[in-house]
Amino acid sequence: MSEFSFSESALRQLASQVLDIAKQQGASACDVEVSEGSGQNVSVRLDEVETIEYNRDKGVSVTVYLGQQKGHASSSDFSPQALADTVKAALAIAKYTAADEFAGQADPKRLCTVFPDLDLYHPWDLSVENAIELARECEQAALAVDERIDNSDGATVSTSASRWVYGNSQGFIGAGTSTRYSVSAAVIAEDDSGMQRDYWYTAARAASNLEAAAAVGRKAGERTVRRLGARRLKTGEYPVLFEASVASSLIGHWVSAVSGSSLYRKSSFLVDSLGQPVFAPCVTITEDPFTPRGFASGAFDAEGVATSARTVVDKGVQQGYFLGSYSARKLGMDTTGNAGGPHNLFVAPTDVASSLLAKMGTGLLVTELLGHGINMVTGDYSRGAAGFWVENGVIQYPVEEITIAGNLREMYQRIVAIGDDALASSSRKVGAILIERMTVAGD
Repeated sequence: MSEFSFSESALRQLASQVLDIAKQQGASACDVEVSEGSGQNVSVRLDEVETIEYNRDKGVSVTVYLGQQKGHASSSDFSPQALADTVKAALAIAKYTAADEFAGQADPKRLCTVFPDLDLYHPWDLSVENAIELARECEQAALAVDERIDNSDGATVSTSASRWVYGNSQGFIGAGTSTRYSVSAAVIAEDDSGMQRDYWYTAARAASNLEAAAAVGRKAGERTVRRLGARRLKTGEYPVLFEASVASSLIGHWVSAVSGSSLYRKSSFLVDSLGQPVFAPCVTITEDPFTPRGFASGAFDAEGVATSARTVVDKGVQQGYFLGSYSARKLGMDTTGNAGGPHNLFVAPTDVASSLLAKMGTGLLVTELLGHGINMVTGDYSRGAAGFWVENGVIQYPVEEITIAGNLREMYQRIVAIGDDALASSSRKVGAILIERMTVAGD
């Protein structure tokens, strides 16, 4: 079975058709995206097949302008009549929408003209039988780690492929085809101290870049067993080391705070932070849209604007925001080519990851975060956590049912080290992050 029902040229033709219809119906400008996707999801629990899911979908998304009035509509029907009806629906919405002086398409001078091959498409002819075997192999490896692992949340193997074309009435048309694969497992261990659960996963654009299924299972099992015997901590202020798997969330909060809508709504603790020291001087963050096989790679953004590699934070100082055309106009700035979000982010490491426990000395290693206690307006941060208590650079025992709290603005300034153990399975490449001190609430 082919992954796609439509060739790239067929999707380009559909996009051109929509743009022509919009012009005929009186739109002053139009953006269109036509896409198709397919995927397979197989999960196994305790050696039994639990789910087999196939998905195949397609859609056309149309945005039209009547001057500075904007309307949007979408459909999953590609017939000529459906395309005309979708444009008509978008125009009907635009007619009843208030004019917005900042609405409109991107500056035509900023549109992408060079389309490098970013190596994002790697078809994998994985039969459902082979996917089941991979999932079983993953789960069995997890269960075999320790006899105290006596239950499972299952192992899952997922595949997906997508193809899309974006075009606008300024003459731009661009396309992309990509794949994404993942293998994951979660198991449960139990002893006299109680039950614990943990997981691990791998994800990649190409099957050849995935960790072996058995290795993923073993990691899930090891991470679960090491949590047995967890206790609470005494409340206090301690250094906190965020494992790479959770450190990424700290960078995610920063991305939200310096993205267009948060800035122009003034719903961010980093409003007017351009040129200001936001992080400690040891932090440098770059954005590279051209990373081969990257999860957030692309020559152009959701408006067709050419992307560019840049340094967003240089030695702690904020050098740029993440803006599309609309938010840039609202802020009196230029788009940064980030309509649709940031591209691959890389946080430069400062230390070998294995040295960070010794560097911390005595404190808390966080391996899991719970809840969503973040106030993006003030930067106040409070989340449930689990992990390990460390003394003299050596893990002593697992901890749970604690809360870590601080303020993101202060936490970013208190970063003292970043490990070189960034996960391959993410578009935000950041290793473990050591913060000088935070409030830890326990007993």
